[in-house]
Amino acid sequence: MAPGLLSVNENGVADKRHKVTVVGSGNWGSTIGKIAAENAKEHPELFEEQVQMWVFEEEVTYEGKTEKLSHVINTHHENIKYLPNITLPTNLIANPSLEDAVQGSSILIFNLPHQFIHTTCNRLKGKIVPYARAISCIKGVDVNDEGVSLFSEWIGDGLGIYCGALSGANLATEIAQQKLSETTIAYDPPPMDNSRNPSRNATPRSATPARGEQRASAAELSVTPLADLHHRDARGRISKTRLTPVPPEYPPLDHDTFKALFQRPYFLVSMVSDVAGTSLGGALKNIVALAAGFVVGKGWGNNAKSAIMRVGLLEMIKFGKEFFGETVSTATFTKESAGVADLITSCSGGRNFNGAKLAVERGVSVQEIEQKELNGQKLQGTSTAAEVYSFLQKRGLENDYPLFTAVYDILEGRKTIDDIPAILAKAQS
Repeated sequence: MAPGLLSVNENGVADKRHKVTVVGSGNWGSTIGKIAAENAKEHPELFEEQVQMWVFEEEVTYEGKTEKLSHVINTHHENIKYLPNITLPTNLIANPSLEDAVQGSSILIFNLPHQFIHTTCNRLKGKIVPYARAISCIKGVDVNDEGVSLFSEWIGDGLGIYCGALSGANLATEIAQQKLSETTIAYDPPPMDNSRNPSRNATPRSATPARGEQRASAAELSVTPLADLHHRDARGRISKTRLTPVPPEYPPLDHDTFKALFQRPYFLVSMVSDVAGTSLGGALKNIVALAAGFVVGKGWGNNAKSAIMRVGLLEMIKFGKEFFGETVSTATFTKESAGVADLITSCSGGRNFNGAKLAVERGVSVQEIEQKELNGQKLQGTSTAAEVYSFLQKRGLENDYPLFTAVYDILEGRKTIDDIPAILAKAQS
């Protein structure tokens, strides 16, 4: 193979296939594992057939016997603890060894609680191929007084690789049951990788070759050596992480390849490059869902809820543009599943909406609902509302986001739901 050329055989197929590993095996992790394994089998020109899924090993009872969860998944093809009554593909392999599961994998799909990201990445350092690429299916962002960080950034920076994000109106059980759903995958192909989809800081690309022809890579067409190219982070800045290019023996890791890995007839995928907007939508919509629950619980009906959703969507866009202005696209919020569709679902019956609605109907605080109905587990919206308020207040911007601020004030008892009409009226001016 000549230097700088994609290595393909006479049929125009790359010499190597991508090995896929799902890091996490809960309800959502097993569902994503099911999707990836189905597609890996259907696309042998792109992926190795077996998809690894790391399972945090535990003992379960199956037909009256105590078994290891990984053994039950591999033998009976069902995650009886976290995704019961769903048949998993036989090529989805449960692996209790994290290090073994990721060995040789060029695609890593992260799907575990965000509080375990750092410890998991620490375990993976030096255990993955340096040219691996990742997708985070971990919804939300981290907000503190110092700034906003994306979970995809935690993974990418922690492992020295590039990581995109998947988010949308995605209820895992419905998707596992193959009920129609859609999602958004944000992936901005690094400029040193061969790609049919330009990066924000794109280098010249080749056209898709005719069958049997070799395809020129970014190394062949760019005047800048691949090792000297830098990708940009979710804020549009040159990243401190130096990436290793994906070897030319593999199919390009771009929008087309990731769509082939995730799209099913029942799970429709829209590919974008806006990682920040896709991630922010999954967090900020929870604040809006609390407000929607408040007004519906008050008995004000769907018209009031629609007004909340409209103003909430505007504040979501404003937040994204203000703090990730170089990369965030308004369309991510207004056109994508990760934006408006996720907002609609969350304001129609999600946990945050239901918790706020129940609190108003019972005349108690949301905190009391968390304590009595959720065994002390906090709703995502209450945590996010407090974090976002503190972040905005430190910058003197809390009055620029009246709905976000009002939700926090209601949670803290400084305002009541009866103050919401005035807030909506202010948003009209």
